[in-house]
Amino acid sequence: MKQLNLQAVMIDLDGTLVDTIGDFEVALNRALADLYVPTANRALIERSIGKGSEHLIRAVLKHQLTLPEVAGSTRDVEQLFTPVWERYEHHYLNINGEFSIVFPGVVEGLEQLKDMRLPLACLTNKPIAFTTPLLKDKGLSIYFEHVFGGDSFERKKPDPLPLLKTCEALRCSPARTLMVGDSSNDAQAADAAGCPLVLMTYGYNHGEPIQNTPALAWLDSLDQLWDSNRVG
Repeated sequence: MKQLNLQAVMIDLDGTLVDTIGDFEVALNRALADLYVPTANRALIERSIGKGSEHLIRAVLKHQLTLPEVAGSTRDVEQLFTPVWERYEHHYLNINGEFSIVFPGVVEGLEQLKDMRLPLACLTNKPIAFTTPLLKDKGLSIYFEHVFGGDSFERKKPDPLPLLKTCEALRCSPARTLMVGDSSNDAQAADAAGCPLVLMTYGYNHGEPIQNTPALAWLDSLDQLWDSNRVG
């Protein structure tokens, strides 16, 4: 890793820095209940995370509306999307961070990067209105020079645009800006943007083993990032 001569680092949020599955589960299920849609189990929510809140809501609605208890309903995904989104946003803002925890090793890893004086950006598909308060609540905002959410740019990961725009903000070349994430979503974006990539093994990867996704390294903790025995 050190031989890459890095200029900066971009880090994903959900599943990389913070275990937010509890927040997703509570906010979305409260929103579904408000609209009399059956609540979703954690496994469905977890494999639907990563491509933005819009994708999460649509994917969960598509599944829930096929359940026997709503058989015969004339409501469809697009009809329900806007009201569910509005209730989801309401509930998420009310509980943001309450049911989430920072992953072990994250603070230590961020401190290592800080000591190396590498500029850091948090780059997530989470809406910026959810992202900024969460980072502040968890004491992580102090580490980032820039924070960009899923609605900060015209397109979201896996499109490379957010990574390229973040590299511009950091005033660094993509080839020397490391992307740290937890999913194939991050990997596709990094590959298309020309950024080196490291993936965390504990995050949310749409129900698939992350080790099947090409990367420079797969790490169990962010504080392993500069362990040459692991990332070579």
